[in-house]
Amino acid sequence: MTVLTPTDPSGAAAPGSTADRAYALTKARIIRGDLPGGTAISENVVCLELGMSRTPVHEAFLRLAAEELLTLESRKGAVVRPMSPSEADDVVEMREAIESAAARRVVRERGQDALLPLLRDLLTRQAAALAADDVDAFVEADDEFHTAVVEASRNPIAAHFSRLLHDRAQRLRHHLMRIQPSHLHTSFADHRELADALEAGDGDAYAAVLGRHVEVLRGLL
Repeated sequence: MTVLTPTDPSGAAAPGSTADRAYALTKARIIRGDLPGGTAISENVVCLELGMSRTPVHEAFLRLAAEELLTLESRKGAVVRPMSPSEADDVVEMREAIESAAARRVVRERGQDALLPLLRDLLTRQAAALAADDVDAFVEADDEFHTAVVEASRNPIAAHFSRLLHDRAQRLRHHLMRIQPSHLHTSFADHRELADALEAGDGDAYAAVLGRHVEVLRGLL
């Protein structure tokens, strides 16, 4: 059984109520792959590890089950839900469609000038994470990069669907970086090309690079 500690991946205390903390900590470990698909998790063990009563931990498990990250089984208790190969492909397909459309709108409405300083800053953070061999920091900046492009489109529907995909997309990123750590450098190079395409005002070039960038996730599981 993987030990959970009452801190988030950055080392800071998780905010909110005890139920919120139990939820956030368990969810982070599922997404990062510390609790792989098929892992059984005991409410009692989590209670002891986090120093909580059973009620907030049970609440957290119910929320994670509603998000399809856990399966609650009568005999086994809570089991981390694996991502199926078809689910991974579905997530990649929808993510590519949403972000490509968002990038084209950013270019069409000339929103890239305001967006590019943030993207360049995130590229600097990714370069630092690569130098420090900090996969978690790299993946976090990766997520912020793609999220920033969608939000810059000022399309609330795109942003809504992007949020729905977020946890699954992050879980795929962490899985990829764990089994293919060499892809970190390829991913970083792709991000630089994506930023360059926006700077050039070329939404079609952005979509082409993005398609190549996410293709590696297809069939990953």
